[in-house]
Amino acid sequence: DYRLYQINSIVEAVMQKWECPCGYVYDPAEGDIANGVDPDTPWEDLPEDWVCPVCGADQDAFWKYDD
Repeated sequence: DYRLYQINSIVEAVMQKWECPCGYVYDPAEGDIANGVDPDTPWEDLPEDWVCPVCGADQDAFWKYDD
């Protein structure tokens, strides 16, 4: 069903993981509770001041993670 395919594509885009140069992977499904980011928080909704919890890199240092 094409509608189901469209919904799955949207969910995958929203739940895209992002990788830091240090190897940390931000997973929206898990969030970053220790730093105030709730589970199910998409990358686009992270606070502007959120940085990598491992190395402190800014968000612009991350790239889309490819499983």
